[in-house]
Amino acid sequence: MKTGNGPATGWRRPEVLLLVIAAASPLAWATWSALLNNFVIERAAFTGAEIGILQSLREIPGFMAFAVVFILLVLREQRLAFVSLILLGFGTAITGLFPTVIGLYVTTVIMSLGFHYFETVKDSLALQWLEKDKAAHWLGRTVSVASLASMVAFGLVYVGLDLGKLGFAWVYAIGGGATVVLAALAWFVYPQFPSKVEQRKHLVLRPRYWLYYALVFASGARRQIFMVFAAFLLVEKFGLPAGTIALIFLANSAVTVVLAPLIGKLIGKYGERRALTIEYAGLILIFVAYAFVDSVVLAVGLYLLDHVFFTLAIAIKTYFQKIADPADIAPTAGVAFSINHIAAVILPVVFGFLWLISPAAVFLAGAAMAVVSLALARMVPPNPEEGNEILLPFRRARASTQPAE
Repeated sequence: MKTGNGPATGWRRPEVLLLVIAAASPLAWATWSALLNNFVIERAAFTGAEIGILQSLREIPGFMAFAVVFILLVLREQRLAFVSLILLGFGTAITGLFPTVIGLYVTTVIMSLGFHYFETVKDSLALQWLEKDKAAHWLGRTVSVASLASMVAFGLVYVGLDLGKLGFAWVYAIGGGATVVLAALAWFVYPQFPSKVEQRKHLVLRPRYWLYYALVFASGARRQIFMVFAAFLLVEKFGLPAGTIALIFLANSAVTVVLAPLIGKLIGKYGERRALTIEYAGLILIFVAYAFVDSVVLAVGLYLLDHVFFTLAIAIKTYFQKIADPADIAPTAGVAFSINHIAAVILPVVFGFLWLISPAAVFLAGAAMAVVSLALARMVPPNPEEGNEILLPFRRARASTQPAE
């Protein structure tokens, strides 16, 4: 692949840029998420209701991700990725300066705008730049690199709070500032890479993608249980301090650094159908266990295992890459992110109030969602491609029409 600025070789390849920007985002995001539960409880006296509202507000920019297609009329995807990273870093950096309910709501929305628009564009760029037979492996590498960057951020949180005795505001500023600096450097160092296929500049919502949309919707619902309430359980029920939470997040990232490239390879070898089946079958058991856990050691173990299953969600992206018209990737990325966040906007508030009545009920509801996701996963064909998007129950799987390699 070549650009107007010369050949894309060595470290100036688009695949390497994907790794760089994958590392930039977690420096801010991991800092924000590692500090959040302790910060809102200790500084702003949040309960389950306020944290539910905050998390719903955080997801609104994700719900509005379909607007990316209109921004792309005036700004190219690669540059939008850089702008979004800078906004993410800035929103994180100023979070510690506003330890009030309204202040946290406002800074969360700023941070979230950058985070969600970056994630939308990053996924679109990856599916455009990566070859189908290598996409799962490279996506596994980006997850691994992102986890390595998260380890740096979680280590910073632990060292800053527990050893350096820095305040929340300083740690937020350092983590967010690091993302801004890395994004700015990538902007100036890397050339503008062209798309292999010109992307459509309007919203795309096709009936033949309905299973992909359903998987994305279910994934958004499942993600909220983990991100909002699993971590909140560790702090509220077991009283774990911010430094310990950071170490748990650090362990999460360390496991993912090792496993993500391997999981990406396995998805490429054994297919999306098997990967998603394993993910959702495992989640049913994990969510039921969350509902009744009384041991802090078991709770932490469940949290670590829960996080490992996130990497299997790569299969949803590669499934879409295989069935999609290449020109649909950018507009569909925005639509898919919006679909993913329909549940994300609603569930934190609803489950936040349900939490006040019964935390166990929140996780049992998550198990029910995982059952639905498992049924959807079984509808993914063994060899998905254009014209072979869905395997309906009681129908025999169709052989791939692609030539053998």
